[in-house]
Amino acid sequence: QVKLVESGGGLVQAGGSLRLSCAGTGRTFSGSRMGWFRQAPGKEREFVAAIRRVTYYADSVKGRFTISRDNAKNTVYLQMNSLKPDDTAVYYCAATEDIYSGTYYTSYNYDYWGQGTQVTVSS
Repeated sequence: QVKLVESGGGLVQAGGSLRLSCAGTGRTFSGSRMGWFRQAPGKEREFVAAIRRVTYYADSVKGRFTISRDNAKNTVYLQMNSLKPDDTAVYYCAATEDIYSGTYYTSYNYDYWGQGTQVTVSS
């Protein structure tokens, strides 16, 4: 069974840092585009960051968040620094098949999803 499992969420004060991890099992994701999305209460799911050979970021996190991957561990990471209360959301990891199309920031272009991890930033 193919799964993506996120970890690393939690409660942090504004200005703090968290590192999210997303481990893939059941297949290798080294050829996939990997992404992070988030969804705050009452809001639509939104793009945060993506990586294949290059990285992409939403304007709201550029300069504060860093996406990276370790193909040997079949894992993608999201380092989040200078966190703000507006970053509070459930964060989801996503992956495409090896052959993919469509924009990196559109959630329906991803084929696999994790269950999500809660990130709460207090002011």
